[in-house]
Amino acid sequence: MSTSRTTAVSVRGRGPRALRENLTRYVLYLAGCLVFAAGATLFIHSDLGVDPLDVLSLGILEHVPLTIGVAQAFIAAVCIAVWSLWNRRRPVVMPFVTFLLCGSLIDLMLLADLEWIAPVPSLVLAVLLCAYGSSLIIMSGTGIRAMDLIVISLNQRWKVPFWCAKVGVEAVLLTLGWLLGGPVGIGTLAFLVFVDGLIQPFMSFNSAVFHLANRGLERPGGVGGPVLEDAGAR
Repeated sequence: MSTSRTTAVSVRGRGPRALRENLTRYVLYLAGCLVFAAGATLFIHSDLGVDPLDVLSLGILEHVPLTIGVAQAFIAAVCIAVWSLWNRRRPVVMPFVTFLLCGSLIDLMLLADLEWIAPVPSLVLAVLLCAYGSSLIIMSGTGIRAMDLIVISLNQRWKVPFWCAKVGVEAVLLTLGWLLGGPVGIGTLAFLVFVDGLIQPFMSFNSAVFHLANRGLERPGGVGGPVLEDAGAR
């Protein structure tokens, strides 16, 4: 059998498998966005303080008449620019889409009647949903949230522990948001301590129980490899 024929057979053999893998990745990604947005909505509903990203988003909204989705898209653009310059890579698109999608889902979910959920249960559920949603988005390797690109770069380039890099980056967002007048409370502290601390355990849980590949942290290809492949940027 010639080399070209062997290659063709090999490609055909990989076709269905590649299709299943891509489908799994996008299902994980969309599920992660939905779960994270639900958690962020409950953070806002609890009125006990929101996650650092929403502190900054709502802080921006104190001065500019935008939606949360647009504000988060702007933040994503800044984070992508920082990541792109640091890694000397072309800007990627999907993280921007993730911020816009999650922010728009939050805008929609806030229209629902959530008064039946008390503040403390809302906060507890918000922590679990945000942590698990984040784990799914990262593991999908598709549209990793823009600030998590910086976190992964810190982890892979400088060997900063993932949770430590995550807290550091979000502390910057929190400080900027607080200066702009964004809401800060016990919920914000809960996010920094528990959400950022639970993401890695949830990723390990998904790998061990559901046998999901971690394409965000473990896939070969260098810093931000999975997202670059999705966006076509090399």
